[in-house]
Amino acid sequence: MMQQAATAEQPTTPVLTVDGARATIRLNRPKHLNRLQSEDLEALRTLFDRIEADATIRVLVLTGTGRAFSAGYDLNSVADRATVTDEETTGSAFGTMVDRLEDLGVPTICRLNGGVYGGSTDLALACDFRIGVDTAEMFMPAARLGLHYYRSGIRRYVSRLGTDNAKRLFLTAQKIDAPEMLRIGYLTAMVPPEALDEEVDRLAAILGGNAPVAMRGMKRTINEIARNELDEAAADRRARDSMRSAEIREGVRAFAEKRLPKF
Repeated sequence: MMQQAATAEQPTTPVLTVDGARATIRLNRPKHLNRLQSEDLEALRTLFDRIEADATIRVLVLTGTGRAFSAGYDLNSVADRATVTDEETTGSAFGTMVDRLEDLGVPTICRLNGGVYGGSTDLALACDFRIGVDTAEMFMPAARLGLHYYRSGIRRYVSRLGTDNAKRLFLTAQKIDAPEMLRIGYLTAMVPPEALDEEVDRLAAILGGNAPVAMRGMKRTINEIARNELDEAAADRRARDSMRSAEIREGVRAFAEKRLPKF
C-alpha cells in the first residue's frame, strides 16, 4: 500500500496520500492559489501512473490546499510556448496531463474547495464528478489572453457542458459563480464549505464499494462515446466478459442475500 508521499506543510509539487481504497491528490501551492508550474505536470502524471498501478485503490479525490482549487497553468509557461513547433503545441504537456487524468481507470472526484481558473477548469472537468463549495467561481480567460485553447480541452467542454455553454465560457471570458456552475452541469453537487468533506466522503464511499472492473469498463465506454471514438467491439467484449466475472457472481449473490457486495 502506498503511504503519504510528502507533507502539505510547505508549498510543493502535488501531494499524494492513500487511505484504504481512497487516494487523494492535493495541489499544494496555496500562496499562488495552487497555480500549476511545469514541474507539477510531470509530478501529476507520475502520481496518476502510481494510482493506476495499485489495484487496492478504488477512487481518486483531487483537491487544492487553501482557499482555491487552482489558478490554472503558469501564464509565463503559456507565453513561452509561443515559440514551440506545431507538433509540440498539439501534444502540449498540460493537455497530455489532463487527458491522462480523464482516462484514469478508477473513478475520480474533484473536491472544489474554492475558485477554479484557466487550465484548471479543464483539469476539474476531466474528473468524473465535481463537488464544489457554494462560494466557488470559475473563469476561462483564453479569449482575453489571445490563446486558442488546445483541442482536447475544448472537446471536453463541449461534450460535458454543451456547445452553447462552451462558447459562452470560452468566447466571453466571463466569470460565473457556483450556482451557475451547478446549473450548466459543471458541478455535480454544490454544498456549503462545512459540508464539503461529508459530501465528498459520501460519494467516495459509494464509488469505492462498487465493482471496480465493471466501473472501469463503463467509464471507458462513456468517455469514448463522449469523444465520438467508441470502440464498439471492445465495449461489447467488456460487457460479455462481465457476465462471466467473479464480480457479477458476488453482486447477484449479495443482492439475493440483501447485503452489500464485497468486491
